[in-house]
Amino acid sequence: MAKIDARLRENVHLLGELLGNAIREQHGDAFFDKIERIRKGAKGARRGSADGARLLQDTLDGLGDDELLPMTRAFSQFLNLANIAEQYHQVRRRGPDEAGPPEAGALGGLLERLKGEGFGQEFLARQVGRLDIELVLTAHPTEVSRRTLIQKYDAIAAQLAARDHTDLGQGELAKIELRLQRLVAEAWHTEEIRRSRPTPVEEAKWGFAVIENSLWQALPNVLRQTDQALKRSTGLHLPLDVAPIRFASWMGGDRDGNPNVTAKVTREVLLLARWVAADLFLRDIDGLITALSMQTASDELLNRSGQSAEPYRTLLRTLRERLQATRDWANGAIEHDQPAPAQVLFDNQDLCEPLELCYHSLHACGMGMIADGDLLDTLRRAAAFGLFLVRLDVRQDSSRHVAALAEITDYLGIGHYDQWDEQQRLDFLQSELNNRRPLLPPNFQPSAETAEVLDTCRVVAQAPAASLGSYVISMARGASDVLAVQLLLKEAGLQRPMRVVPLFETLADLDNAGPTIDKLLGLPGYRQRLHGPQEVMIGYSDSAKDAGTTAAAWAQYRAQESLVEICRAHQVELLLFHGRGGTVGRGGGPAHAAILSQPPGSVAGRFRTTEQGEMIRFKFGLPDIAEQNLSLYLAAVLEATLLPPPMPEPDWRETMEQLAADGVSTYRSVVRDHPQFVEYFRQATPEQELGRLPLGSRPSKRREGGVESLRAIPWIFAWTQTRLMLPAWLGWEQALRGALERGESERLKTMRQHWPFFSTRIDMLEMVLAKADAEIAERYDARLVSAELQPLGRDLRDRLSQAVAAVLELTGQSELLAHSPTTLEAFSLRNTYLDPLHLMQTELLARSRQQQSPAESPLEQALLVSVAGIAAGLRNTG
Repeated sequence: MAKIDARLRENVHLLGELLGNAIREQHGDAFFDKIERIRKGAKGARRGSADGARLLQDTLDGLGDDELLPMTRAFSQFLNLANIAEQYHQVRRRGPDEAGPPEAGALGGLLERLKGEGFGQEFLARQVGRLDIELVLTAHPTEVSRRTLIQKYDAIAAQLAARDHTDLGQGELAKIELRLQRLVAEAWHTEEIRRSRPTPVEEAKWGFAVIENSLWQALPNVLRQTDQALKRSTGLHLPLDVAPIRFASWMGGDRDGNPNVTAKVTREVLLLARWVAADLFLRDIDGLITALSMQTASDELLNRSGQSAEPYRTLLRTLRERLQATRDWANGAIEHDQPAPAQVLFDNQDLCEPLELCYHSLHACGMGMIADGDLLDTLRRAAAFGLFLVRLDVRQDSSRHVAALAEITDYLGIGHYDQWDEQQRLDFLQSELNNRRPLLPPNFQPSAETAEVLDTCRVVAQAPAASLGSYVISMARGASDVLAVQLLLKEAGLQRPMRVVPLFETLADLDNAGPTIDKLLGLPGYRQRLHGPQEVMIGYSDSAKDAGTTAAAWAQYRAQESLVEICRAHQVELLLFHGRGGTVGRGGGPAHAAILSQPPGSVAGRFRTTEQGEMIRFKFGLPDIAEQNLSLYLAAVLEATLLPPPMPEPDWRETMEQLAADGVSTYRSVVRDHPQFVEYFRQATPEQELGRLPLGSRPSKRREGGVESLRAIPWIFAWTQTRLMLPAWLGWEQALRGALERGESERLKTMRQHWPFFSTRIDMLEMVLAKADAEIAERYDARLVSAELQPLGRDLRDRLSQAVAAVLELTGQSELLAHSPTTLEAFSLRNTYLDPLHLMQTELLARSRQQQSPAESPLEQALLVSVAGIAAGLRNTG
């Protein structure tokens, strides 16, 4: 078996040792010895040792009430430190005899391969320049770690990097390790769990901090590497004004089921983004003013600067003044609505133009080396982030628009919009969209809910176009849902185009997505209001919760195929927006594989996707890791555009249809139809306790009710904690077993070998099954589930074993992930620390349910820390 790299193991051991020192200092040797006995017992138990299992259980049983919280914290913190070591290992210094990370050469290798496929150099350069990738940062409540801890973890990673030099003297090494010890001690003495939920504005600030601390540096580095790869392969450069990767956000704009996101919040977040952008560009401009002290300049620059002796500085000082005015106004306008002074920057060209003038002047005067340094990086940032930093999406549930229009039509005495059929709604909406008079009289007094919808539309209408992305409609079901938003925006005074995007989420809505868009594009006048592509959002999370991942994945694939064909027939460009979650159960997984598995023609140089919760930190939290992931996005979208996967064979489609039908039938027979399922779910998992965890700003439920009322995230999160991982695989066990029993084994293997869509689904299924653990899940049942519900738990664990057996038969392996022994060993290392956390959590859940302890009690705190620790150990929540 391949072993974990010795340097990674060394860093994990070092951080664990430093954590042990901090624990000993606070709690003494006797307590630390208990930690070691638990760790050794868990390790032995994993290897099948009865003595190890007994040592583990006896030591845990002997813990006093006052020891539960620090013990839970100890194992949770170790898993966080292991994550830091693993993250740093991805971007560690390489020796001269070592190859760099594969991500670094992904684009260059792809360009050479594309040339080998017959693509011309100029064509390739144009295609790279036309790439349009937008990553939408969302504040789904899955980021368990507090921001203050994240900053300490980043500082620990920086010290690991400082330590990773072979020529350090003993004094230098000692200084670094002392700094590490202090940082680990600081983390140990910092509470893991927030005392209160973050507000939507605080979530937005967290997102802005990721840009400031990581992406601000990573993006120009990636574009520099892209330019170099392009120059090597084609002899051409990336144009100055292109931005193949941009960022958008839902933080402060996603009001779907979140009453805390109001029009006032959205306006404040838009202004905060402008403040942060101006502040970041001011830092850049200050640096450029210091650097660009030269006197020689082009005639144009000299004339603009008034023949100044330092023309570059003169021009940039004027820009600095305007940025300062912008920052000051944005800051003041948050509290007091006030008109913007003339100096405030609104048009991104006013930011880019003086920078470009300096750039071209330096090149013209033989100073290209200087121009292509920090100035070029600032120009790249100006193109990608601009004056508004991120484009804010607004998201609202379709039912809120229906209710608002129903109130309006009732007030006007023309009927009840919510009772009209689709054609009646379309007739009304089209008539009003074409009507020049206002819909609402000045004296209309809406209800609070309708007033909030209208106020949001006014914020959208008043905001600069470049500050906004799309208006996304959750649970969209018909063409009228899109026209309803267009009418409400028109009524709010919007006089420019804005993308209004239906989000199709359930299985039925995905199946109807194509006909809905076909109807929409055929409506008179709609095409005149559509400027740019027709954007459609594909829901991964709720479709998986509705139908299981087998049927949901196939429905998403077929919906995209249908949308590609329909938009082609209407001669309209299509932009698909992928609402992928972080976990497999919510449609997540490796982005590179996911992009390459999309239907042919669905990635036509454009790709828009959500990046949520803790995945933002794991993928973009450190600049070097962000560079790797952004490079993978560029390469994958270019490859999927120019070398799309093959169309599935007819018999593959037939098999997939049957797999999906069997999958959804099995999934719903358990989740919807089993009379004991909801009660079992609530007893076996910490679902109810998760509602007390102050993760994100929005509630865990959209409304009161059973599983159907839960958001997709806590639904996944709860099953992850018990290691049953049920939403990610339920349905596959019956679907695959049925196909194998029908003698379709060879066809499945052919599909896995030649169809990226199917192979990616099986790979993700294998990964989640490797994380699942029936024995751990059984322990939760034994301690928490009533006797009459335990047979259902046994049935689900039996289904899990069937899923594992089917995947092993399909892949021809003796154990899951046998092809990736390093990953297996990493799982093994984590299990030594996860197993005690699971055992402590089951006991904590039992005691919490018996005692009804207050939220601030040590028992409740220990329970919440166990939730955070297990999430950290498995590196996913929801």
